[in-house]
Amino acid sequence: MPKKGPTAEKSSSILEGDGLTLDLNKRLVTGDNGVHHLTPMECRLLKTFMTYPGRVMSRKFLMRKVWKTEYLGDTRTLEVHVCWIKKKVEKDTRNPRYIKTVRGTGYQFGEGGGDNSER
Repeated sequence: MPKKGPTAEKSSSILEGDGLTLDLNKRLVTGDNGVHHLTPMECRLLKTFMTYPGRVMSRKFLMRKVWKTEYLGDTRTLEVHVCWIKKKVEKDTRNPRYIKTVRGTGYQFGEGGGDNSER
């Protein structure tokens, strides 16, 4: 059973955290919602979320980290990819357990605490 709490790196290719397991080599995510295959970009995005548990990550940070761009004219690509990941990992996308939208800022993986945002 996957560990709860902060993300723990099991090996260089497996990430675990908050009830999810991400196999980076196979691009598979396993959790309460079953096992799902991820696209390369979905995998990179989920890896980024799981690497910074509890932190509120700005859209700018995520675009820079995942898409390797400073362009923020349109973050719809990010929003669509987050939506696709949520459909794969969340049992109820209206009340997400794993990836939460922080209005006006960005996104957060898991539970937060304190001011630990990435901008």
